[in-house]
Amino acid sequence: MSDTVQIILGLLFMIGAFIISRIGVSWKMGRTAHAIIRDLESKEALDILTAVELPYAKPSLIRLGMRDYHSKALEYLVNDGTVVKTGSGKYYLSIKPPSQQDSHPVNG
Repeated sequence: MSDTVQIILGLLFMIGAFIISRIGVSWKMGRTAHAIIRDLESKEALDILTAVELPYAKPSLIRLGMRDYHSKALEYLVNDGTVVKTGSGKYYLSIKPPSQQDSHPVNG
């Protein structure tokens, strides 16, 4: 195989590996975001009065094992407006869970 073909194949492999890693990270972040929402629903943190502290709100200083996406996913949920952070560092859902939404919305 010529050097040019080897370089092109190497570049294609690197680009493919980068794209696959980005897909994997976004998939993991999505799963983590859904887990955070389920956690807030199970703790019934649905308004400012029922807001709760989350142990994974701050990234840990010592990283052992696999990467933890909770703090970054929580940051994205807060920026998106799905989760609200209070002044005291507690969190609650700003949207109603499906079980509490109106099944028959009123058109008006």
